[in-house]
Parts: sequence; C-alpha cells; structure tokens
Amino acid sequence: MVKPTGRPARPHFSSGPCAKPPGWSPDKLDTRVLGRSHRSALGKQRLQYCIDLMRDNLGLPETHCIGIVPGSDTGAFEMAMWTMLGQRGVTTLAWESFGEGWVTDAVKQLKLDPIVIRADYGQLPDLSQVDWSTDVLFTWNGTTSGVRVPDGEWIATERKGLSFADATSAVFANDIPWDKVDVATFSWQKALGGEGGHGMLILGPRAVERLESFTPDRPLPKLFRMTSRGKLNEGIFRGETINTPSMLAVEDAIVALEWAKSVGGLTGMIARTEANAAALGRIVEERDWLNHLAGNPASRSKTSVCLTVDGADADFIKRFVKLLESEDVAYDIASYRDAPPGLRIWCGATVDTTDIEALGPWLDWAREQCR
Repeated sequence: MVKPTGRPARPHFSSGPCAKPPGWSPDKLDTRVLGRSHRSALGKQRLQYCIDLMRDNLGLPETHCIGIVPGSDTGAFEMAMWTMLGQRGVTTLAWESFGEGWVTDAVKQLKLDPIVIRADYGQLPDLSQVDWSTDVLFTWNGTTSGVRVPDGEWIATERKGLSFADATSAVFANDIPWDKVDVATFSWQKALGGEGGHGMLILGPRAVERLESFTPDRPLPKLFRMTSRGKLNEGIFRGETINTPSMLAVEDAIVALEWAKSVGGLTGMIARTEANAAALGRIVEERDWLNHLAGNPASRSKTSVCLTVDGADADFIKRFVKLLESEDVAYDIASYRDAPPGLRIWCGATVDTTDIEALGPWLDWAREQCR
C-alpha cells in the first residue's frame, strides 16, 4: 500500500496532553508577567482573568467557586478527598485506571472502607446501584477506557452525600449539569491542550458547607488546606494560589481559553468535539478490523476515544504507533498501559476535524506495514 499524501498537522494528534488549539503560537502569550511574582498586582490580575475565562467558557454559575491548585487533576481531586471525606459513607465507581486510583486512595490511604462499584474496560457500571446517602466519587469521562457517564440524570437531586466528579477529559466537551456536581476537578492539558502541573478545583455550595462544618481526623499538608478558622479561604478562588504557579503555563491557558471563546465557548467546543468523534466513528465503521472499546454509543467518550484492532497484541500496537510517529502523522496514540492493547485517539475541540478524517488512510497503511 502506498503512503497517503498529506498528514495531520504536527501538534494536533495525540492521546497525550499536547493538542494545542489551532493557530496556537508562542507569540500570542502575554509575556509581561513572566519573571514577575504571582503575588504582584499583574500576577493576581492574570490569575483572576484565567479563572473568569474558565467560568465564562464553562457556563459555571456564580454559586460555584473555581480555583487554581497544584498537582494537575490528580492534585485537585486528592485535595478534595483528603479535606471532605469521612463525615459519612463513601461510594467509589471505577471502570478504568484513574477511577481505580481513587479507590486505592479511599481504601489504602484514607482507610474509609468505601462501597466499590466496578466495571471492566469498555463498560459502565450499573449507576442505579449508587447510594446517594454516601459521598460518591467517579470519573465523568474515563480517559483510559473511552467510557463516560451519558449525562447527570443518574445523580440524585435530593442527595445527602456529595458528588465528586473527576472531569478532566469531560469539561469543554460535555454539557455538565453543575447543580448535580458538588466537586469537580480537571487540568489544562486535556480539553484545552495546555501545560501540565496545574489543577482546577470547582466547589459547589454543598462542598463549601462541608469544608466549613467538618474537620477530618487526619493531618492535612499545607497544599490541601482550604479553610482558615473554620471558613473557606476565598483567596484561593480569586487567584491567590496556595503555592507558586507557573505564570507561563497560566498565560498558555489564557490563550487556549480566549480561543475557546472565539469558537463559541462551551457550545462551540462541544460541537467541534462531536464532529471529531463522528469523523472517527466513520473511520471505524468503514474498517472491519477496527472497533470501539466502548460498545454502547450512549456511554462512549467523545474526547478520549479508545479503539481495538483485530488480532493485535501489545507488540503489534507498539510497532503500529511507532510507525505513525516516524511519519509525523500521530503521536502517543497507543492505549493506556493498563488498558487492553489498542489505540487511543484524542477527539477534543483543539483538534480539527480534517485532521481526524486524514487519519483513516494512514491507519490502513500502518496496518499493512505491520502485517
């Protein structure tokens, strides 16, 4: 088979955190703040502007606080777990590796004896089993399995416990009902194509109430402390970060958020994501050797789309993706190390649909070469 002509633009194809928005350039960064303290007037202004853009693009209600915290999505989610869990029972949902990580934290580190509801890769557990008298931890979109919750209808409106959503590859690609979410976390490197190391923590009013009324019986590192004298430290949610952030990464996030606003904000980002997922879906439908790991379209991710390749083992996939990388076609598209051997294609809004469409012939070519 002859190599296809043309190829996806270099930064736009990866299952990893490097899909910058179309037209991104270092020249677009506001460099005034570089080398300045994040506590300077300018530094605080830019951090607050980043938060304001985030709220605007997500359509986040004023009832919810949003803050920049250390440690990417993992740091943000663990910050919430360590400070809020323990007042009542806990239920953890796991259908991929990151959900399993929260199970490990709850069982082995926090020793909470949670209810654990699991499903295999490609499947979603029975959400009707969830007891909303407990605090509930789940990943909205399973990055390593390609499985997401279809919506927020399964989250009880009159719940007694808090809902904790790891939403790192769901935000900017799904219409999240914020009245159903008490805690949400994500990072810049997924849907925004931003830099790593910084997490976003969103707290609804019920989460704030928990923080101000409950003191866990465990030591809390400084980076996790969100209250002072029994009240929420509101400065964290005005850009007064607990530790020193990278202002270069902040400026990069601002560029991405301004781009998101230019394409229609949340509505535009969702539309771009859905177009990309549909384009990849057509590629799969046209090839009998490709399949979705997530069998149910209603719970299939539209961002981190996981595919199986008939007859492929881990060695085949390794050769397959290395060949595409050597041709500057796609980067890091092998499935996650704990997932079944296959491909993982990022279809988030920072990818152009034409790049997705161009991928199909290259997959055919790589398969023939590897066979």
